[in-house]
Amino acid sequence: MTGDVVHDVLDPDSERGRIYRCLVGRPQARAAELAAGVGLGEGAVLAVLRELADEGVVVACNGGGPRDDGHRDDGPRDDGHRDDGHRDRAWEALPPGRVVEAVLQSDAVRQAAARRAGAELERLYRFARRDAGTYGALEVVEDAAQVLAASRRLQLAARHQVRVIDVPPYSGSSAYYLDQEVLQRQRMAAGVVYRSIYHGCAFDDPVAGPNMARMVEAGEQARTLDEPPLKLALGDDDLAIVTLAADGRPGVVSLLIRPSGLLRALAAVFETLWRLAVPASVSAVDLRIGERDRRILTLMASGATDDAIARRLGLGRRTVVRRVSALLAQLGATTRFQAGVQAARRGWL
Repeated sequence: MTGDVVHDVLDPDSERGRIYRCLVGRPQARAAELAAGVGLGEGAVLAVLRELADEGVVVACNGGGPRDDGHRDDGPRDDGHRDDGHRDRAWEALPPGRVVEAVLQSDAVRQAAARRAGAELERLYRFARRDAGTYGALEVVEDAAQVLAASRRLQLAARHQVRVIDVPPYSGSSAYYLDQEVLQRQRMAAGVVYRSIYHGCAFDDPVAGPNMARMVEAGEQARTLDEPPLKLALGDDDLAIVTLAADGRPGVVSLLIRPSGLLRALAAVFETLWRLAVPASVSAVDLRIGERDRRILTLMASGATDDAIARRLGLGRRTVVRRVSALLAQLGATTRFQAGVQAARRGWL
């Protein structure tokens, strides 16, 4: 379907929209009936119906069949003219849900094309204005609204993954985090992978902590690190946003970095920190733990085997194996060392 046509079909003020809506409410209507319903000439209605049929929005139901006056649609008429086979046909609208889906797909194609064109124009713009002593891949943004808009563009343009390092201060409002959750869920539903490294104190923040827990539960891959060195967002390998404290005054400054050696270096920094970080889990927000599990974790962190833990605590080996497995899952850890680090970070040890 052509984008302009299907958009018009959903517009109740356009001729296409009026005719399609009339046909939706009048199954297998003829052109004359539709013309009376929308206040247009029969010839104009037929022209639109043919156009919509070509776009797969409507179909003719009884082509080549007998007419009420005994003539066939494709035979000669009494006035010596040949009928075009459309005037006396009944017409049927395709389900509106299919039309809406076609509109959404058309919009997605247009948006992707617009982003590609915009990226090309942006590169041309910066190349044409490149001056000696400046770095063409870098743009400094100080306006908070522009920074938020750039973050949104980064996520919308990402096709494969969004990588984030999130550090305090967490100055965003609850409304900001809720809006971000909606956008992130939409992008993850579209197949974009989110990988985030959080500062260890994120669990304790009254706004950022619950947001992180909900996103992990929704499918975000999250890890924590005691002191991440910077606040960073990466959209594929196309755009990076580094946010820093402003020098000598309140507020922050964001650096927008486009494909370059600097962007590749920042991506490498993220991957290095990702390997060092500890997997986070939704349950890691819960700081409650029993005394027996605390003692098991302490022995795990010291390198004790399951057999040694069982002997030390007077437990059955199967009990220890079961609790170790549960604690690893609860902490989102894949190794005993990670479990010890994560437990210490949560104040369990």
